[in-house]
Order: sequence, then C-alpha cells, then structure tokens
Amino acid sequence: MPLVSVVMPVYNSAATLGASVRSVLTQTHGDVELLVTDDMSSDGSMDLLMDFARQDERVRPQAAPERGGAGKARNLAMERAKGDYVAFLDSDDMWLPEKLERQLAFAAQGKAPLTFTSYFKIDADYTGESTDFVPNGRVIAAREHVDYRAMLRRDYIGALTAMYDRTVLGTRLMPTMPKRQDYGLWLSIMRDGHDARGLTEPLALYRAHRAGSLSSNKLSLVKYNWALYREYEHLSVPRSTQALAGAVWQSLRNGRI
Repeated sequence: MPLVSVVMPVYNSAATLGASVRSVLTQTHGDVELLVTDDMSSDGSMDLLMDFARQDERVRPQAAPERGGAGKARNLAMERAKGDYVAFLDSDDMWLPEKLERQLAFAAQGKAPLTFTSYFKIDADYTGESTDFVPNGRVIAAREHVDYRAMLRRDYIGALTAMYDRTVLGTRLMPTMPKRQDYGLWLSIMRDGHDARGLTEPLALYRAHRAGSLSSNKLSLVKYNWALYREYEHLSVPRSTQALAGAVWQSLRNGRI
C-alpha cells in the first residue's frame, strides 16, 4: 500500500483542528503520515497536536522556527515527507473517510501525477462531530482534465483535494510568496509538461468563510496572480496580461479566482 504524506499548516486553529486531524486518521486507507507545521500559534494548537501525536504515531507535529505563513509551513512539512504521494489539507477543512482510497485508485488508473477531486462547501460553524453535515447545497465540481493553459486563467484545483505522485515528481515545494502558493505549485508541475486529472466525486469538505474574511475577498488576490505569472512562470507582459484578464473574467463570472 502506498504511503501518503498529508501536509497540514496550522495557525491558531484549535477550534477546528481536531475535526481536521480526525478526518485524516479515520481514512479507510490508513497508511498515512500527518505532517503538521504549527506556525507559532498562541491558542493551544500545538498542545492539541502533541496530544494527538501521543495517541497516534502517524501524527508528526513540528513547530516552525518563526512565523512564515501557510506556504512556508507547508514546505517545512513537505521537506519531511517520506510518502509515495503528498496530499494537502488545511486545519479548518476535512476529508470524507474514503477520500484517499478512492483518489489513490483513480491516480493508479490515470497517467497524471497530479490529481484532485470535487468537494462540498459546508457551513463555517460545522463541528465535524458527525457525518450528518449540510453542504450548503453546493458541490464544487472538479474538471476531468486540466492543462497548463487552462490553469493560467483559473486555479481549478481545490488545495484540500490535491495529491501529487512523489515517485514521479520528487518533492515539489511551493513558491515563497505570501499568498497563492498552492496555485504556484500546480502551475510549476504543469509547466514541466504534466497535466492534472480530476475525480468528479466530492470527497472533501471545505469550510466556507464568512463574508469579509481573507478567503472571501478573492479579487484582492489579483496582484499575487500577476506576481506568479511574471516572477515564477516568467511569462511576458502581454501573456501575463492576457492570463490576468482571463482570471478576472472568471472571478466576475464565478465569484472566485
């Protein structure tokens, strides 16, 4: 059975962290290592992680040496990865129990080293204590296939569903920028000639942020898209402008970038 390294950044997530960790530990595919980086939390998140680690050796917490943000926290976790696959889950989101089992089978059937799935959008105050959740009547559907050109216009991959094949790609880290690091990682993989395949079955739960939060204000991320195009993808100004125009149009039409 392949070992899956699950990467989870944590910052002041004590209220939701338990549900996220349990959703990993109760996977029907149990060969996992949960690599958690605590980004200098002040709310007891690290104490909670240590409790989990004492109960289950698959939980491997690490304290970041300094506050660096989610991207650096994920990279610190990935640098410790031993798995055949690397998967991502934030500390306020959750997986359904068969997520890894189904996605691993899907990845084995396809030819893409990067896979992702559909996911449910759930209420922000969902506790995770039962499987009787209400997904706001909305499923964020995964495309069956995404290539580099399509991804320049829009990030079609929900980070909480993404998984890459480390035996094919090696350990791939995220760009060191304040935001959009996950998008940058997907682009770098595709730039190297790899496409991504999407499993249309919803297998994860995304906690919907309230209006006015960082995640809900998607248009504010436009400047980070531009930085990705120019500084990391090294696109020309005309091509970057074209990609950004496409991203803004998608944002206006779908309410997200």
